[in-house]
Amino acid sequence: MGAGHAHTLYRHGHSPVHALPPHCKLAAVFCFVLVVVSTPREAVWAFALYAVLLAAVTRVARIPAGLLLRRLLIEIPFVAFAFLMPFVVPGDQIHFLGLSLSVPGLWGAWNVLAKGTLGVAASVILASTTELRSLLLGLQRLRLPPMLVQIASFMIRYGDVITDEMRRMSVARRSRGFEARGVRHWGVLAKSAGALFIRSYERGERVHLAMISRGYAGSMPVIDDVTASRAQWTYAAALPVSALAVCLLGWTL
Repeated sequence: MGAGHAHTLYRHGHSPVHALPPHCKLAAVFCFVLVVVSTPREAVWAFALYAVLLAAVTRVARIPAGLLLRRLLIEIPFVAFAFLMPFVVPGDQIHFLGLSLSVPGLWGAWNVLAKGTLGVAASVILASTTELRSLLLGLQRLRLPPMLVQIASFMIRYGDVITDEMRRMSVARRSRGFEARGVRHWGVLAKSAGALFIRSYERGERVHLAMISRGYAGSMPVIDDVTASRAQWTYAAALPVSALAVCLLGWTL
């Protein structure tokens, strides 16, 4: 099962992080994010230590810092939302550079920025060190419902096919002199979306019939089942266990 092709986020490498089984990395990232979310927002020093832990993992994985920072740009919408919170959240006010800012809003903005950035960074490290097909195998190994894994697999596999179909339809419209320049052209775009849906549905029917004719019985065969040793689980647990120690210290102080 799987996508059969590498995704653009994956960065080929031979680091210890790359070598870990995918389900170990998935479990480690999930536990790390859970610990980060559970940390009280007032423990500012704890989030700084979480960032140091992720920086250490990034170094071990040999991921360039510039690459990580560029991929963190995906959270810009959340950053924009966080910057609005001090102006819209009611509560006690403080004045800074002539601006009236809400104290609860500032804490809320910090909470969103700190926890969101750490979660996105952990996800970027996971995607940069694990092939997409391996991620799906890892989800299956962690006993995620098989139907969800198959849906994700087909979505990834045929996403590029649907995108290419959209590109061909766009080229065909432009070759006939069509340019969407206003509301009056929305009807044409709506018809194109409908045609794309019908083509995708028909393709899905053909693929399903082809799968059934080849013995598909509701689950995809796993050719290379990946197992993990106790040492690999221990190595992967270093990140969430260290973060948990910081979180517990943050609650006690």
